[in-house]
Amino acid sequence: MERDKLEQAKTFLLDYQSRLCSRLEELEAASTPFLSDSWKRAEGGGGISRVLENGQTFEKAGVNFSHVMGDKLPPSATANRPQLAGRPFHATGVSIVIHPRNPYVPTSHANVRVFIAPAQNQDEKDIWWVGGGFDLTPYYGFEEDCVSWHQHARAACEPFGKHLYPKFKKWCDEYFFLKHRNEPRGIGGLFFDDFDEGGFENALGLIKSVAEHFMEAYSEIVTRRLNTPYAERERKFQLYRRGRYVEFNLVWDRGTHFGLQSNGRTESILMSLPPVVEWKYDYRPEANSPEAELYDTFLKPTDWLKATD
Repeated sequence: MERDKLEQAKTFLLDYQSRLCSRLEELEAASTPFLSDSWKRAEGGGGISRVLENGQTFEKAGVNFSHVMGDKLPPSATANRPQLAGRPFHATGVSIVIHPRNPYVPTSHANVRVFIAPAQNQDEKDIWWVGGGFDLTPYYGFEEDCVSWHQHARAACEPFGKHLYPKFKKWCDEYFFLKHRNEPRGIGGLFFDDFDEGGFENALGLIKSVAEHFMEAYSEIVTRRLNTPYAERERKFQLYRRGRYVEFNLVWDRGTHFGLQSNGRTESILMSLPPVVEWKYDYRPEANSPEAELYDTFLKPTDWLKATD
């Protein structure tokens, strides 16, 4: 049974990786192509990393497919399911991180994944779940972008239950939070894990919907902000705020921890990191500046769809 689930998931994920890369190449002003790098994992499985670097639109964009397997799930995958400790597993998914060059275009992240812990004897059942989501990390905030982002997030979930968007939005706000900084990473979106409601076809349909809506939502914002003029001030602020992205991914991100704990390919796992970043000691934005507005208005849990309901 788990073989059928895996093949359904992998067929979609590989097709989606290809289509998303094509869409991003269309948005890339310099016509810079993605480089494709296939890799194998000694313990089982492998993947395809596709990375675009040094473009005019995207300073770095990574769209990674992976399917890894092992004799036992690592600690990061069993934190919420301790009864699965020691069971073999399959994990397949697509992970996306996009760092634009223009500071007025937000950084974005998305992930869709399927975990399966197959039965080991007739007294056990296959245990599976899906997870994923998408979130947005602006450097300069625009209410229009926040609203359209969350409209797509809600639309992705609604066919599978109206209760899911508020649940996954809250989960996203709580998950993408830098505890050591006491601040959100961005304006949120969706985050969910351990999802198995309605059977496998329903759950797979949810991550398909999330993936497709991410592609549309982010493309709209890139197109809207791509040609906004900027100067050194905006660029410096972008590089400083990218530091928060690095801190979250290395300190708190479960996906990074899972990849490293399962002996995944380090180069692919860390493709999420931006190519250029700066840290400044005790930086504080100038009062009433656009930089201060990011902290005062946008980096707070907000019901961005309240005015549209």
